[in-house]
Amino acid sequence: MATQGEQNNYFVREIEKNDGSVLTVSQCYMGDVGCVVWDAAIVLAKYLETKEFYDPSSGVNLWAGRRVVELGAGTGVVGLMAATLGAYVSVTDLEDLQTLLKVNIQDNQTLITSGSITAKVLEWGKDVSGFLPPPNYVLMADCIYYEQSITPLVETLKLLSGPETCIICCYEQRTEGINPKVEEQYFELLHQSFNCEEIPLSKQDGEFSSPDIRILHARKKSLRL
Repeated sequence: MATQGEQNNYFVREIEKNDGSVLTVSQCYMGDVGCVVWDAAIVLAKYLETKEFYDPSSGVNLWAGRRVVELGAGTGVVGLMAATLGAYVSVTDLEDLQTLLKVNIQDNQTLITSGSITAKVLEWGKDVSGFLPPPNYVLMADCIYYEQSITPLVETLKLLSGPETCIICCYEQRTEGINPKVEEQYFELLHQSFNCEEIPLSKQDGEFSSPDIRILHARKKSLRL
């Protein structure tokens, strides 16, 4: 739980789950891009609850017991959602975002009954041995914006992914400034090592989705001898 002094630095966004429970996600009044809940993070979090993954009425739960790593987690909302659905989650970001991640983990701990969630430092392009063997899922929301981070991000995806790993990437398509160029570079690199499938709006959450926010599944290409 955040102290009174810490609470003064935060404001809360609530995300209602399909079962009526509510994730309370603290954001910072001041800070870098990782300190706020971006729309793509909410779209991805709600996508994890769609019937393809999670349908209590028919006993479907693809998150139960699965190992999940979230990259560039920021506030941790996506990883928190996965943990409340039964996944064993590592939410990762740079050192200066660990405090915010831990506040949000603590504040939502009562909603995590069968899964787990831990905040860890991971710098893209660096050693990932602490996250191996490869997780079942790698989640990332709005991580495609810094030109200099594209190569290390894709390198990290390659190092983390095994043949069974599914990467779920959600991003808001932005048309201003350098954004289109950065997206193009990212996908050019990604397609060299991964097969990608775009998820249509019809398979996303009916309320929390947008034509400007894309969701992709990516899987590592098999090596041909």
